[in-house]
Amino acid sequence: MFQVTVDKDKCEGCEECVNVCPNEVLAMVDGKADPSGGGECENCESCVGVCPSGAITITEM
Repeated sequence: MFQVTVDKDKCEGCEECVNVCPNEVLAMVDGKADPSGGGECENCESCVGVCPSGAITITEM
C-alpha cells in the first residue's frame, strides 16, 4: 500500500497530476492537488513525473 503526499506550498494547481493518475487518487481541493480522490495508489509515479514543482511524494506504508 502506498501513500501520496502533496506539499501544498509547492503545488501550483496545474491539475496535471489529477489528469494523469490512472486510479483517481488525486483531486483538486481549493485550487491545489489533494490525495482525496478515493482511489488506491499503485506507485506508478505518473503524478510525480508530471508535477512541474516537485510537490508530490509517494511512500510505502
